[in-house]
Amino acid sequence: MIEMTLREIADVVGGTLHDVPDPEVRVTGSVEFDSRRIGSGDLFLALPGERVDGHEYAAAAVAAGAVAVLAARPVGVPAIVVTPSPGTVPATSVALIHDSDGSGAAVLAALAALACASVERLTAEGSLTVVGVTGSSGKTSTKDLLAAVLAPLGPVVAPPGSFNNELGHPWTALRADEKTRFLVLELSARGPGHIAALAEVAPPSIGVVLNVGTAHLGEFGSREAIAQTKGELVEALPATGLAVLNADDPQVAAMAGRTKAEVVRVGQAANADIRATDVRLDAEARAGFTLHTPAGSTPIQLAVHGEHQVGNALSAAAVALACGADLATIAQALSGAQRVSERRMDVRTTADGVTVVNDSYNANPDSVRAALKALVTMSRAGETPRRSWAVLGEMAELGEESVIEHDGIGRLAVRLDVDRLIVVGTGRPSRAMHQGAVMEGSWGEESVLVPDIGAAIALLDDEVEAGDVVLVKASKSVGLWAVAEHLTGAERATGRGGSSAEAGQ
Repeated sequence: MIEMTLREIADVVGGTLHDVPDPEVRVTGSVEFDSRRIGSGDLFLALPGERVDGHEYAAAAVAAGAVAVLAARPVGVPAIVVTPSPGTVPATSVALIHDSDGSGAAVLAALAALACASVERLTAEGSLTVVGVTGSSGKTSTKDLLAAVLAPLGPVVAPPGSFNNELGHPWTALRADEKTRFLVLELSARGPGHIAALAEVAPPSIGVVLNVGTAHLGEFGSREAIAQTKGELVEALPATGLAVLNADDPQVAAMAGRTKAEVVRVGQAANADIRATDVRLDAEARAGFTLHTPAGSTPIQLAVHGEHQVGNALSAAAVALACGADLATIAQALSGAQRVSERRMDVRTTADGVTVVNDSYNANPDSVRAALKALVTMSRAGETPRRSWAVLGEMAELGEESVIEHDGIGRLAVRLDVDRLIVVGTGRPSRAMHQGAVMEGSWGEESVLVPDIGAAIALLDDEVEAGDVVLVKASKSVGLWAVAEHLTGAERATGRGGSSAEAGQ
């Protein structure tokens, strides 16, 4: 963030100073909500959590070097105190905090106000371009590609992983300072108004909308409601801004009528302004294609996995072109961009020859379909086909469509001819996925329903062989990454270690 005095911060967030000997002391570092990450010159954010209350760590944070604490009550050390008030509560898309008295919402609102003030000052000085990305799937992968293609043009700040909610969004925005040229932000939502609220925190001049899918369908109720909310990003753009829209998704393409900004369409459709042709996949499901732009054409070979990355790369290329990059720079950056965020199409081959595709961070029907197609591509490449395994868990937040969507994934696995499907869980959605596979034509033990992670690991340990390709994917609430971490861990390199019960914990 830009350097500010405690008095200035208090004015911005509408707080009062408590136990502050000198209001002109400046915050020269960052804003942190984890007291273990505090450094000299930082501001500590005291949030009440489900297990711990940040206010209890205020003294430790100041002892570690924090200038002061942003809190909802006096804490006995220098603090800027904000008072809970119905008017300060932001639109909330996730249960971030344990907030029975409104104190957490007040601190989050103060954080948002501070981030907004910092970003507005940086953009007014002309030194910062804010790029926002939204979509039902692919936000994090696209954010990582954007950071890669913009880096040759100047310093970039982007969130770690999927830090894209009411806490992560302003926290990331406050990482930008006078040296930052590009601030790349993900915008997530679980209901109408959430993206609009995030866009107010760090107003973007460039907005990217990737797709409208079924993620969080339970909260929204319909794809139309999802489209309406995703479009809040392009509505927030200024007339001097740029909206990058997926021409291959009709609901995204239709958002062109909802923005004052210039529109650039990307995709494989004939009407796309920035287009991919001759798309091909190598043995690791990494896409190559020809990139066509108004500035010319160039070949691209991606290092990230999955055909779905083509659309993400096109969006990144569109933004980079608008920011002044030439085609050669874009091609080099896209071709060299590696997976950055964890548990997203993380492909590794173990010492005993098993290829593990760890895509377990989260899941929705669109991302699972893309991952299954990548799995099949990888298993069939080469002269000798390899056996494919899909270890899938429940996709959360699908509402009334949950059973139908899980049934569809089970059927798709059979249609794609995935050799073995392991469905993890005892709930109705998991049973629907397994039953869908059975009804589509799975026979014998091609599809098996196991009760928990431990049982899945035990089955894999007994039956996975060298050369097999194993995809692991589920919503993050399932914690299915334990399966992938087991497969790529030391126990596989040295033998099958531990009981199934131990491995599942």
